[in-house]
Amino acid sequence: MNPLLQLKKISKTYHQGSQRIEVLNCLDLTVQPNELISILGQSGSGKSTLLSLLGGLDHPDMGTIEVKGKDLARLTQDQLSLFRSKNLGIVFQQYHLMSNLTALENVGVPLELQGVRDFSGPAREALGLVGLSHRLAHFPSQLSGGECQRVALARAIVAKPSLILADEPSGNLDQKTGHEIMNLLFRLCREREQGLILVTHNHEIARQCDRTLLLSEGRLSPFDPSRSA
Repeated sequence: MNPLLQLKKISKTYHQGSQRIEVLNCLDLTVQPNELISILGQSGSGKSTLLSLLGGLDHPDMGTIEVKGKDLARLTQDQLSLFRSKNLGIVFQQYHLMSNLTALENVGVPLELQGVRDFSGPAREALGLVGLSHRLAHFPSQLSGGECQRVALARAIVAKPSLILADEPSGNLDQKTGHEIMNLLFRLCREREQGLILVTHNHEIARQCDRTLLLSEGRLSPFDPSRSA
């Protein structure tokens, strides 16, 4: 079975003035199809940076990132945008919904990027899966935080991508709503046989994945529950 995702020797460094900050250092990761992986790590350890690289939103200084056998660095910007809309669903902590679009229109964005003219059917279906069939015409400003995150989740799954990338998707929600969102995310990924890479600080949530990894000193390793992340 070919890996869904493969990272080889990924390095990423940022510069703050004269200071050089090495965030990722020769990091390796292989994810199999349908595998659910959680990533723990201290604030500033590079978890969000890693997800940005996986989503093709940023580029590593060194190393290769392959999704379904495609080297992201070899794609043009237009090719990458199309590939991402088909194969990757991204759920951000801050939702990143477009304020001037309705819930239905926000969810349809990945399909529009693929050239799908009539996205209303799949977008309605995705919003129905997250329990928002009654909020199709509402704008983000008219939705609660939990509802906005559900719209963001619907947008991530509407194109039935192979891999979902989720960056603290319950971080801005109250505990009850956060648990509902995470249970929904896990259920949909397993029902649709989608891979998941989840960045979280919550060990209880992390344990629901097939594997839990710790990002520390720029590298990933199996998480030892006896040690604090």
